Formats: sequence, C-alpha cells, structure tokens
Amino acid sequence: MRKDKITDIILKTARAMQHSGKAEDGLASTDRVKWPITCIVGPGLEGAIACETKVGFVNGGEGSLIYQGYDIVDLCAFSSFEEVSYLLLHGQLPTRSQFKRFNNKLVECRFLPNTLRMMMSMRVEELHPMAALRFGENLMRQRRTWRDSESARPSPEDAIAADEDSIAMETRPRGEEHAIYEFKTHKQARPEDARKISDDATSMEACAYLISGMATLTAAIARIRANRMPIEPDPSLSHAANFLYMMTGKRPSPEEERIMDVALILHADHGMNASTFSSMVVASTLSDIYFSIGAGLAALNGPLHGGANEQVVHVLREIGGEENVVGWYERARKKNAKIPGFGHRVYKTYDPRAVILKPLLDFVAGNNEEVLPLIKTARMLEKLVVEDLGKEKKIFPNVDFYSGLIYSCLGIPEEMFTPIFAVSRVAGWTARVHEYLKNNRIFRPRAMYIGEFNKKYIPVRGRDSRKRRHRRSAVKSR
Repeated sequence: MRKDKITDIILKTARAMQHSGKAEDGLASTDRVKWPITCIVGPGLEGAIACETKVGFVNGGEGSLIYQGYDIVDLCAFSSFEEVSYLLLHGQLPTRSQFKRFNNKLVECRFLPNTLRMMMSMRVEELHPMAALRFGENLMRQRRTWRDSESARPSPEDAIAADEDSIAMETRPRGEEHAIYEFKTHKQARPEDARKISDDATSMEACAYLISGMATLTAAIARIRANRMPIEPDPSLSHAANFLYMMTGKRPSPEEERIMDVALILHADHGMNASTFSSMVVASTLSDIYFSIGAGLAALNGPLHGGANEQVVHVLREIGGEENVVGWYERARKKNAKIPGFGHRVYKTYDPRAVILKPLLDFVAGNNEEVLPLIKTARMLEKLVVEDLGKEKKIFPNVDFYSGLIYSCLGIPEEMFTPIFAVSRVAGWTARVHEYLKNNRIFRPRAMYIGEFNKKYIPVRGRDSRKRRHRRSAVKSR
C-alpha cells in the first residue's frame, strides 16, 4: 500500500538526521528546576525561563523535536494525531483500551450542530477565517460549559489575596513553591442551575471538545466561505480524514489522510512559542480553558507566527517561476528583506519538521500542474538561501516553507492555512495549560521604565498658553 510508502519516506529521513539525543543549549534536565534560576533575558522575554515542562522540548542546536520523551520522527512514522494528543495530555502512550475510550470521546466531540447553527446565524463569511474560528470557539464555550452562569463565578472571598496586581508582586521573585495569589481550588462545584451536558471547562473532556471542535469549526468555516453548507463528521473516519472530508466534501485517499495526519502531528506542540505562552498566561489567572485557548488563537493570527506558510505561497507566486528566482533573490538581499519560510528563533540547523515534510511534498504533489511550478521555484530558492546564509548565519528552511505547499496539494485554500495550524496546535495548548495549572503561578514579568520622573502637573489652561508661546517662538525663529 502506498500509505506504507509514506512511513518508509519518514524512516529514511530519520536515518539522515541522526540525533544524539542531548540538549546542546542546556535547557533540558531530568531533575526538577531549583528556583530561582539565573538566565540571560532579551527583549520580548527572549531567553527567559518561565516554567518547567515534560510536554515537549525543542532542541535548537541539534535540530530535533521531542514530545513527552518521544522523537517527532518516530511519532510521525508510527503514531497518529489522536494518539499524539493523548500522549501530550497524559504523558504516556495509551493502551488499547485507553486509546479506544479517548478516540470515542473525540468522535463524540466532533459533532457540534448547535454551535454551528449559532455560528451560521452570523455573516461568518465576511470575517477573517481566524476571527471566525475564535468566534466559533467562544460559541462552543457558551454551549458546552456553565462558566457564564452567575453562580459559577469564583468568589473573591475564596482567593488567598484579593488584589492580583498589588505591590507585593513587584518584589524580587524568590521562587516560592506555590503561587502568591491563587484561588484555593482550581476545581469548582457544578452550580445547581448548570445544564447536565455542560462541563467545568477544566477537565479532559473540555480538552477533547477543543481538539475535536477546532477541526469541525475550521472545516465549517471553509465551507461557509465557499458558499456551501457544513458537512457532518463521519464516525468511521480518523481525525485527519474527517478534517479533509468536512472541508473539501470528498473522502481523502489513504495517502492524503496519512500526509494530513503527519502534518497535524508535526504542528501539535513546539515549546513556549507566542500562542502557547499566551494560552498559559491567561490560564494562570484561573480563567477557563476556552478563554485560554482563545488567547492562543489570537496570538496565532499574527503573520509573524501562524501566517508564515501562507506568505511563502504568496512569495513563490510573486517570483513567477524558477527562472526568476536568482534575480528576485538578489533584489531581496539588497533590501535586506526577510524571506518567509526561512530561519527560526530556536533552530540553528534544519527544522526537523521541514526535513520530514520536504520528501512528503514531492510524494503528494504527483503531477499537480498548479503546484509543481511553485515547488520548482521553492527548490531553487532553497538552494540559493542555504548556499548564501546557511553556513554563516544558520538560516535554513523551517516548517512553513513546505507545509503551505502540501496543503495546496490537498486542495485547501490558502486563507485556511493558519486555522489548520490551530487545528493541530490546540493539542499542545491544552496539554501545557493543564500541566502548568498543577503548580500554577500567575505570570507577572516586569518592564524597565525609561521615562521621566518628577514632572510638574500643569492645568489644561496653562498647557494651552504654553503651546501658543511655543508656536510664536517657532515662527520668530524661521
């Protein structure tokens, strides 16, 4: 079966990668962190260590990616997105019975008729797909939880301290074992007026609804934007196959299903990136997980994060063919322009996700007359960039350079590339939120003040007269 051919391609890729399994940047240890720790912090909290985790590890120097101790190559070769989601959430691979229960829950959670009906009552097609997805996720929260009922709100009396932004938090952090400001319990009793079908927005069931629901909502948004009705999920199909089926209206081939599954696995988690950090910051306030994941969606929407693969396809089209690559690249270098799909804040070698996707792109492209010219352009551009910037500046293709082209081969419109990122990354978001809340401490970094002191307050009448004097003196000096 050609589906097995994909596994062979991934394993062949693995042999070429040959990882040592050691962290070259000192950010991995089997021991618990002894807080406080010393680290060098740059703008945007670059280099800051905010927490400890077992969920995943990005080894930038070596070019490897680990989920709960497992190399991403092995997971892509032998696992599935459903199994990887379980692994990220629970810290171990499931037994046969555990997987069956988890998968049955995912199948159940894909059906969102009431949420879709509410979403379709709005002009969703006029929204950006990411805005529509965030809107749909909020509707799912309203439908699935009881958190909006008045009796569900945490009481200030249950908090250890009432003021989350008090002076005490401005003291030098000492690495206390427990958060200074937290509610006595993360779990809340179900209010008497809560619907029985609703959950508390903190449970594993909520995670399952978010993982399954994100795929259902994204597929529905794609259909609505194409003036088509959403398609109900098929319980007999896998997560990846269902997603493609609900989006395109046709059941994917085994090869298409497998490649979509690999793409979802590769994007499921990736360290403390902007969207993951955003989700964790909101969760640390003890907001519910739906709001936390909504923050991740908002961060992912930015073109510096989730929209890069869409920009790659735009640039490849802009170049206009492999014969134009050299001239285009020379002009881009003179302008010192950033080229989408190249370079990474963490990896100093090839992104392992890109290494896996590169041969799969050739496999899925086949004789696709629309995408093949773009692939030829991409190959030439990759050659020039690596020869020019690879050795000295450690700039190589990242996952975005190939993922958008693969989605194009699968018949997915470009405006849906970023929502697909969310369909996968929600597994990592929920896993890291759950892990962090076990030893929660509200995030509270500080800013370096560079403004003035002791400025004298001037009433508005005085400000107006001073402004007139400045104008007159400016006229005289001309």
